[in-house]
Amino acid sequence: MIVSNNKNGKDIRDVREFLERLRDNEDIARKFFEIEVSILSISNFKDLFERLLTEIQEKFDIPYVWISLIDENEAFHLIRDLASSDILKQRLNIIKKSALLELIGDNTKPLIVNQDLGRFYRLFPQDEKYLIKSAALAPIGLKGEIIGSLNLGDPYINRYSSGMDTTLLERLTVKISTCLSNVAAHEKLKLAASRDHLTGLLNRRVLESALDREYKRALRYENPLSLVLIDLDDFKMVNDQHGHDVGDEVLRYVGKHFLELSRETDIVARFAGDEFVIILPNTKPGEARKKIERLRSFLRKKPLKLDKSTIPISFSFGVAAAHDDGVYNPSSLLKRADENLYEAKNLKKRKPRVIQLER
Repeated sequence: MIVSNNKNGKDIRDVREFLERLRDNEDIARKFFEIEVSILSISNFKDLFERLLTEIQEKFDIPYVWISLIDENEAFHLIRDLASSDILKQRLNIIKKSALLELIGDNTKPLIVNQDLGRFYRLFPQDEKYLIKSAALAPIGLKGEIIGSLNLGDPYINRYSSGMDTTLLERLTVKISTCLSNVAAHEKLKLAASRDHLTGLLNRRVLESALDREYKRALRYENPLSLVLIDLDDFKMVNDQHGHDVGDEVLRYVGKHFLELSRETDIVARFAGDEFVIILPNTKPGEARKKIERLRSFLRKKPLKLDKSTIPISFSFGVAAAHDDGVYNPSSLLKRADENLYEAKNLKKRKPRVIQLER
């Protein structure tokens, strides 16, 4: 009887433990499902990654949750806004494709590591890599190609250990890949609607909206605001002598360097044809002229080189400020810059040209 009672007691404990594990598994599955539902309707990369990382950390009480992304993938040029996120500044790790594949291979299943973590430090957050003693690294893909990983880390060595079930984490990464495809498609449409198809700069419609916003902000806070209208010199001659394909390359080349040599707060747009506009918040006219002169000097020293041809690039520009006399709205600010551009081009025409003969 005593043996029987002990056996019954053990059976009861086993049943209780089984029910507790079942409840725990149901709770984990429910949390994963809630995260999946939460991210499915998001239409931009910044919100997608922020929501994903925050909810995983809060629902599962995981100290370290971060994303690793390779810098050579289809969506990388669409995720520039990630840098503006305070959350992602700490939880986004950019890595080379070769380095990521060396660490996790081309397997789509999560990788569990809690031994010899040193070789994975390239994948870990810089400030926290020595604190992580175990991790789950789950590859995420876009259109069937691995573009990064969702990473979960813990200071406890057995939080993630070999043999643990990663089915739910793997299912989550499949949902993430679906979301990435949807967001990439949405971002491409948004980009097409807001960008000039040739240079990738903002188009005129978006420029006008941005100019209206910055003009009102400058007046409200009494901050300086300068606008520069730029026109390429002798662009028609480039098209006539080299063809429109080369002309397009010139526009792309100029737009690329205007963007690269501008501050994050500057707004660079293609206005029309070979004309560009740069809006410079918190910039006085004198500072704007110095900045544009540096751009002009850069392009003069670095002409566009195509095959055997070298295409020299120069431009004229006009600067106007929000607080100039006669400027009372965004349109008049743009008009004043156009007038100053016209005057600068006429001044160039009146200057005597010095022709140097080379042997």
